[in-house]
Amino acid sequence: MARINEHYRKLSSGYLFPEIGRRVTAFAAAAPDAKIIRLGIGDVTLPLVPAVVDALRRASEEMGNPSSVHGYGPDQGYDFLLDAIRERDYTPRGVEIDRDEIFVSDGSKQDSANIQEIFGLDQCILVTDPVYPVYVDTNVMAGRTGAIDERGYYAGILYLAATEANGFVPDPPAERADLAYLCSPNNPTGAVATREQLTRWVAWARANDAVLIFDAAYDAYIQDPALPRSIYEIEGARGCAVEMRSYSKRAGFTGLRCAYTVVPRELTGATASGERVALRDLWARRMSTKFNGVPYPVQRAAEAVHGPEGRKQTADQVTYYMENARRLRAGLGAAGFRVFGGEHAPYIWMRTPAGLSSWGFFDALLARAHVVGTPGAGFGPSGEGYLRLSAFNDRARVDEAIERIRKAFET
Repeated sequence: MARINEHYRKLSSGYLFPEIGRRVTAFAAAAPDAKIIRLGIGDVTLPLVPAVVDALRRASEEMGNPSSVHGYGPDQGYDFLLDAIRERDYTPRGVEIDRDEIFVSDGSKQDSANIQEIFGLDQCILVTDPVYPVYVDTNVMAGRTGAIDERGYYAGILYLAATEANGFVPDPPAERADLAYLCSPNNPTGAVATREQLTRWVAWARANDAVLIFDAAYDAYIQDPALPRSIYEIEGARGCAVEMRSYSKRAGFTGLRCAYTVVPRELTGATASGERVALRDLWARRMSTKFNGVPYPVQRAAEAVHGPEGRKQTADQVTYYMENARRLRAGLGAAGFRVFGGEHAPYIWMRTPAGLSSWGFFDALLARAHVVGTPGAGFGPSGEGYLRLSAFNDRARVDEAIERIRKAFET
């Protein structure tokens, strides 16, 4: 008899974004003339920049030439991309990362889901709430949690509420945990952690022999150069943190798929007998066993993101999306909504109108304004009463969405 993994049955519902898609599809079928504006999923809308397209074209031509075709690449990525990452993402911030500490992959979503595999099933997991659903769901699937309760919390996970009172960046807890997921700039709230806040998290992790899993997928959207873009800008972080970055939002690679994870050599975990083991070696073993690498043309395209033209062209796109975010924040704020985010991240985190739940506001927004957002409750119990809007869209549609929402909910 083929037995299923019973832990999957503990998941509260379908993954958030397919459920949004189901509701939008049903609405579109019932109202075929409605012109829907989608500000829900954080998918880019601008095309790949010319520097990236040129690199893809050249690399594809190499693949069609017997003298330059590439098969399986190096396990951790080609040196040309590893060096570009070191020299452009880290050295300017005063951070030294070695080649063998970087692992190129096909997405930060996958990495944040897969990283839990190298840790024991008895580990205590900490997440901020609301949270990117992958952090929680993959640990549920692995069997690290108990059942979900009536409030939406899983037994075995330590939740820290990210609220208006703490600026959506909670401080470390008094309790200990083994693995803590942090995302800055944050998805979904748009909040960004300061140097002082990350310093407290690093101190907590070192005091508790814990590992921080730091998701920096939106680092390119940080507007203030004084704010940290990497956890490794904080002294002591190399001994307690893994960092993940992505080309999806910074360079429009949602259709290409490329990212990377940094695991410093001095970062270790303990065996049952107390022996210390390098997590870098475990991650390398996991990657070489289950992954054959990002295609050569895609890695050449990622390399182009770090070149002079690529940096300028992708920065211009980030500026475009951040102007969308500014307009959403200003326009909805002027319309009387309580709004957050949109300053260092491409997301607006807004309070639902009085009397409406997150899903209730989602449905009302779709029905009255024909605009799609993401219900805050889908990111965790503390997201109830909020909705996330994405700045990834055409400027004219963003402006139209603001006007539609204003008219639909004006009092």
